[in-house]
Amino acid sequence: MTPDQIRSVRSTVAKLLPVKARAADLFYDRLFETAPRLQPIFKGDAAAQGARMMAAIEVVGAGLDRLETIVPPLQALGREHAGHGVAEADYEIMGETLLWTLEQTLGAAFTAEAKAAWVEAYGLACEAMIAAARKVPERCVARSAA
Repeated sequence: MTPDQIRSVRSTVAKLLPVKARAADLFYDRLFETAPRLQPIFKGDAAAQGARMMAAIEVVGAGLDRLETIVPPLQALGREHAGHGVAEADYEIMGETLLWTLEQTLGAAFTAEAKAAWVEAYGLACEAMIAAARKVPERCVARSAA
């Protein structure tokens, strides 16, 4: 990512943090509306799940210029997602939902440049998560999804 893209992501993260609970609610409402089959994967306290997602966004934004600091937590998240039954194709749906959420939450502050920067950042995050998920043995995925 370019320094300008990193600055753009960080700027939008800073604007997102004051409304992070609303953004998380919007994200999951939209995700389950567009992909209802994913709802059973996200069990438990919705507020806690939303807080975890927002914390992950903050970590990624902060570490984009030091990928070695964010790749291990993203790999762990990818393995966790695989254990819960998240498929590779689901990352595209979640990415589209994230972009929609940012647009809805940030309005005019979510410029075309910011969107392009987020596409890059999300792509980097997905690569790390999917690569780690591919290394999870099928028996573990099947056991966790059962």
